[in-house]
Amino acid sequence: MVCPCGLLTRQEEPVPLKSISVTLSICEFVAGVSATLNYENEEKVPLEAFFVFPMDEDSAVYSFEAMVDGKKIMAELQDKMKAHSDYEDAISQGHQAFLLEEDKCSRDVFCCNVGNLQPGSKAELTLKYVQELPLEADGALRYVLPAILNPRYELSGWPEDSCLKMKTPVVPLEDLPYTLSMVATISSQHGIQNIQCNCPLSLIEYLGDDKTSAQITLADGHKFDRDVELLIYYSEVHTPSVAVEMGKPTTKPDCLMGDPCAMVSFYPNIPEAQPPITRGEFVFLMDRSGSMQCPMSKQNKSQLRIEAAKETLTLLLKSLPMGCYFNVYGFGSRYEAFFPRSVRYTQLTMEQALRRVKLMRADLGGTEILAPLKNIYSGHSIRGHPLQLFVFTDGEVIDTFSVIDEVQSNSLRHRCFSFGIGEGASTSLIKGIARVAGGTSEFITGNDRMQSKALRALKRSLQPLVEDVCLSWDLPRDLSANVLSPEQTVIFRGQRLIVYAQLTGMMPPADATGEVCLKYTLQGKSFENKVTFSLQPKSDANFPIHRLAAKSFLQTKDMGFRQTPAKDKKDVLEVSIECGVISSHTAFIAINKDLNNPVRGPLVRRGVPRPILLSATSVLPRYGGFVFGDNHLVQLISLQKADGSWDLNEGLAMVLHMNMEDILAAFPIKNGNSSGWATVLAVLWLHTNAKNMQCEWELLERKAVAWIQMHAGSVMNVLMKAAVGFLQSSVDASMLTR
Repeated sequence: MVCPCGLLTRQEEPVPLKSISVTLSICEFVAGVSATLNYENEEKVPLEAFFVFPMDEDSAVYSFEAMVDGKKIMAELQDKMKAHSDYEDAISQGHQAFLLEEDKCSRDVFCCNVGNLQPGSKAELTLKYVQELPLEADGALRYVLPAILNPRYELSGWPEDSCLKMKTPVVPLEDLPYTLSMVATISSQHGIQNIQCNCPLSLIEYLGDDKTSAQITLADGHKFDRDVELLIYYSEVHTPSVAVEMGKPTTKPDCLMGDPCAMVSFYPNIPEAQPPITRGEFVFLMDRSGSMQCPMSKQNKSQLRIEAAKETLTLLLKSLPMGCYFNVYGFGSRYEAFFPRSVRYTQLTMEQALRRVKLMRADLGGTEILAPLKNIYSGHSIRGHPLQLFVFTDGEVIDTFSVIDEVQSNSLRHRCFSFGIGEGASTSLIKGIARVAGGTSEFITGNDRMQSKALRALKRSLQPLVEDVCLSWDLPRDLSANVLSPEQTVIFRGQRLIVYAQLTGMMPPADATGEVCLKYTLQGKSFENKVTFSLQPKSDANFPIHRLAAKSFLQTKDMGFRQTPAKDKKDVLEVSIECGVISSHTAFIAINKDLNNPVRGPLVRRGVPRPILLSATSVLPRYGGFVFGDNHLVQLISLQKADGSWDLNEGLAMVLHMNMEDILAAFPIKNGNSSGWATVLAVLWLHTNAKNMQCEWELLERKAVAWIQMHAGSVMNVLMKAAVGFLQSSVDASMLTR
C-alpha cells in the first residue's frame, strides 16, 4: 500500500501556516540557510498545527527559535523522548510549545509542531542549517531547496509514530494557502561565471568587477510543484583548500565545539586507467513502481521515467565488457529478475536481457526495495568478479534506515551506485546506500538525463580501485589532528573529497602553517596531493565547519531511532547535543511559559496541507516511446553486438540513411569482413552525428574500437579513410589509432 497523503481540507478551515521565507548564503561550497515559517491562528479556538516537510539529508540543522507576538523563545536540543514529554507537559499546563524533529524512519523528513497557538496569535518559527554543496560532472555546485515530499510506500506493521504516517491534508496546487520566498547571496574568491535556476527569478545581480558575489531573488508565485534548484558555476572549483574555524570560547576545551576545526577539500587528479577492468558482476536494480509512469520533469513532452529507464538499461547492457557477469531486477510491491542468478555476458544473454527491457512497464505496484536487495545479497559471490550494484528509484520508501542497514551489512562485498529519479526522491535513501557501500549517488531532475549519469557511474565502476588511501598531517609539535570523517576507502576520478578534523593541543603563533597530504595507490603506482594552510583560525558566529563536522560524524553513527546500536547511541546523543546538530535521537523544544492558559479538552489539530501533484494515474501510457522509436542514436546502439561489433544489414543502412548497394560498393576491401566495415561506419557515425552525447556512448565505442583493432587491424586505416569519404565526415581518419 501507499501511505495516503490524507484527506482534503475543507475550504472553510483556515490553514495556520501563511508563508515560508528563506534566506540563503552560499560561500564557496558551503550553504547556510535560515528558513522562517510564519503562522497565524485565525480561528476562535487554540490550535495545534503540524507541518511535515522535506529536508536534504546532508543538512546540519543547528538552531530553532520562535517569535510569538514579539517575544523570542530559543529552543533547546534534547533527547527526543524527553523533548516529546516536555512538549506534552507544557501544553497540558496551558503553555505554548514548539517542537522540531527529524523523522524516526528517514533522515530527510522533518516535522514541526506548534502547540497551543491562541486565537489571533502570530508565531514565526525559524530553523537554521548548513550543508556542503555537491559538485556536478560539469563543475557546477548544486543547491536544492526541497519543496516536494512524495508519499512514501510502507509495509504493514511499520511504526505509527513516523511523521510520514500523519494524515496530512492535500489541496489542489492552485489552492495552496501558503507562499514561498527566497533571497540568496553567493560568493567565491575565484569569481562566479554563471548561475542557473529551474524556477523563475525576479532578480539576479553580479556584484563587483570580478564577479566574486551575486544576489538572486526567487520570483513570486512559487507553488511547491518542484524543488528549487540552483546550479552555480565558479571560475575555479578544483583548487584544494583547508579552512580552519575557531572553536566556541564558552565551551570547555578538548570537546568538538571548544577546539578549532578544519575542513579539508581535495580534488585528486586520478589518471584514467587504460584499459579499464573487464571483470565484475554488474546488477541493475530498477524501480518499476507505478510512480515510474510519471514524466521525468514538469516540462511538456518530457520523457516518462520508465521510458528513460528502459533506454538507460539498453545503454548499460551494450556498454558492459565481455566476460563479466550481469543481471537485471525490476521491483515494486514484488520483484522480478531477468535471470535466477547473474549470468556471463555473451551475445545470447545480452539479447535475452534486451528483449525483457523492451517489455518493461511501471506495473509492479509500490516501492518495496528490501526484498530484492536481500535476494541479491543472498547469492554466492562469483570468484574474481566483485559485485557492482546500480540502484535506480524515485526513493518513495518510508523506512530508509532499514534499507541503508541492509546495504551496509553487505558493504564489504560490493559497491553501490544509486540514482534518485524525479522531484522528491529521498535524499536519505539515495545518498545513504551509496555512502555506506563506497559508491556514488546521483539525482536526476529537470533536464538531467538518466542515461548520461548512469553511464558515468558505470565508467567509474570499471576503473581499478584506488587503494591504500590515507591522510597524513604535518603540524607544529604541540598540535594534533583528530579526523572526524569516516575513513576514506574509495576515491573516484573527478570527485571531490572532504575531510573534517578537530585540532587539539596548543595553537601556534598567527604566522604558523600546517600541511596535510592525501596519499593513495593506483595499479601499483603511488600518488599524493599536498596542501599547505594557515593555522590562524577564523571566527564565525554560526560555526558552520563545526556543525558540518558533527553532521559527518553523526551520519556514520546514527542509523535511525530504532536501528542505532546502543554503543553508538551514546556517542550520537553526546555529539548531537554538544554541537547543537539535530539527529534521529534528539529534537528541538521551545516553551513559552508566559502563556498560562489551560486548554479545556483536546486542542484542535490543523495539518498544513501539501499540494496534489501530477501522479502516475494522470499520465497516459506511452509504451514503445523513446527507447526503440525514432531516435537514431538508440537505434544504432540497439544494433551493436555484445563484442562491440556491428553487422552490415538493413538496420544499419537505415540509421546511416544509405542503401545497402551503395554501402557495399564503397567497401574498399573486396571479399573482406563486412562486419569490420560496418563497425567502422558505426563508430564514425557516432563521432560525426552524436558528439554531444559522447558520455553516453563512450564505453560501447571503446568496445567497438578494440574489436576493430583485433579483427581488422591490418586494414583499419584503409577502412577509416574510405568511411570518412563515404559518410562525408570531417572526423580525423586517424582517430581509431589513438
